[in-house]
Parts: sequence; C-alpha cells; structure tokens
Amino acid sequence: MGLTTSEAQRILSAAQAEAQNMGIKVGISVVDGRGDLLTMVRLDGASWRSPILSRGKAMASVTFGVPSGDLTERASTPVMQAMIVSQAGNFVPGQGALPIMRGGDVIGAVGVSGGTSQEDEDIARAGIDVL
Repeated sequence: MGLTTSEAQRILSAAQAEAQNMGIKVGISVVDGRGDLLTMVRLDGASWRSPILSRGKAMASVTFGVPSGDLTERASTPVMQAMIVSQAGNFVPGQGALPIMRGGDVIGAVGVSGGTSQEDEDIARAGIDVL
C-alpha cells in the first residue's frame, strides 16, 4: 500500500511541529512514491523559495530511494543533470529529504528547506518518525 493522504498530513504536522520547536522557518513537502505532491506548507516567515526546494529534495529522495544528501556528490554527473533538466528544476540533490519506507518499498519522501542542511534533514526525520 502506498502513502495515504492521512499519513502524509500526519508527517507534515509532525515535521512542522519539530521546525517550530527548533525555531526554524521552513517549507515542508511530502510526496508519494512517484514523486507527486501530497501536501506542502510554508511556515510563517519562511522564504518564498523554501517550498519549491523542499519539494525538489523530496523528489530526489523518492526517485533514488535514499536521503537526498546522499546524492549531493553526484549532482554534476550526467544522470543527475538529466534528472534536474527533465524535472524542470524540481529535482534537488541536496541534503534535507528522506525516503519513506514501508516493507522495504519506497512509498514517498519528505523534504524540508529553510534551515541548515542537517536541520532540514532532522525535521524530515521527525515527520517520518510519526509512522
């Protein structure tokens, strides 16, 4: 079974709560196993670009089934450049997103942007932890 809308909303709420506890203004996106957006938020005071980048990080994570930070070193390779171009810039191989797994399958990803790379990943992890 894939990621449900209800689960995506729970993940988003938990990630949002963590960001607010940390005092960080971020954008948070949750995508399904194909990379389609299920839910997104830009916290008050977060940059206009934070939701765009959070979605791109989530797309990178779900596409390869790994934390988006694991793709950073390969960002300039032809494969990664092709993904960035084919997704019209909605593919960001930078730290801040984690895949959501169920039974060994990638069912989605949560991406965060607006804090440091590690803060973004920590917020994403807090979201996933509710499942």
